[in-house]
Amino acid sequence: MCKSGVVTERGNRPVCILGLGLIGGSMMRALAASGRATFGYNRSATGVDAATTSGHDASTDLDATLRRAATEDAVIVLATPVTTIEPIVAAIAEHAPACLLTDVISVKQPVAEILRRVFPQARYVGGHPMAGTSRSGWEAADPDLFGHAMWMVTTEDDTDAADWTVVADLALSLGAAVVPAAADAHDRAVAAISHLPHLTAAATAAVGAGESDLALRLAAGSFRDGTRVAGSAPQLQRAMIEANAVAVLNVLSETIDRLIAARDELRDHGTTAVLVDDGHRARMAYEAMNDRPRVAITDVEVGAPGWQKAMRGAAHRGHVWLG
Repeated sequence: MCKSGVVTERGNRPVCILGLGLIGGSMMRALAASGRATFGYNRSATGVDAATTSGHDASTDLDATLRRAATEDAVIVLATPVTTIEPIVAAIAEHAPACLLTDVISVKQPVAEILRRVFPQARYVGGHPMAGTSRSGWEAADPDLFGHAMWMVTTEDDTDAADWTVVADLALSLGAAVVPAAADAHDRAVAAISHLPHLTAAATAAVGAGESDLALRLAAGSFRDGTRVAGSAPQLQRAMIEANAVAVLNVLSETIDRLIAARDELRDHGTTAVLVDDGHRARMAYEAMNDRPRVAITDVEVGAPGWQKAMRGAAHRGHVWLG
């Protein structure tokens, strides 16, 4: 488990991280602290300078980094916004085509589609750690970021068992629990619990700030907590939300319908009971799930016939893979 920057050893295959922002940088810090060979690429020389000054192995030369990954049979981790990955994927196809590829991008279907179009022969198992802050860049990186986090690892019917295990073990080594899921199910889920909150936070912040300076001076816990993610870099928020547009449109429509119903209920009957009560029950269910011990997936053998479907079914029951 990840504790004070120390990572449990789970194999010694090197890890090559492409993108050294909050997530990629946190991975590099944690893995390097464990003694695992870790190196990476970042487009920004400022980020590379900060990483190398901290004693880490980083470069602005993508092609050279990928040739090294090929030589060392490294696991390659895509850790840049989805809007930037197409030329990176093309470079991987040219310079490191045999390497196992994963990612930490917050949408999975758009990544898979780029790979199908640009690098269809890729050995790819997607990933998404449910961890982060409103800060970004190398300086925001935290080696303890993933401790006790959920880390979705893509589990499709054609997912290779050996490659899946490597990616799952990488997540486990960083202190996370693995949630097996299909790409489309993941994207629908994060639209509701991650991408929608960015839009509702933006709306709350915009309405509050538009009221008056008095409102901002009086703003306390509910405003602070409800608008925290609106403080994230706007370009990163947009890249995440817009890449998952169909799923976000669906949950946004449901949200608008609920708000309109609450408005009408307040106007016509002087109450907001339906929405407030529904929200309270949902929040209590979330807290209850997090108060209970995690239920480990123990009845699935990775690689056995139908293991992918069995893993997905267990995850839909709220169970997690702990290795």
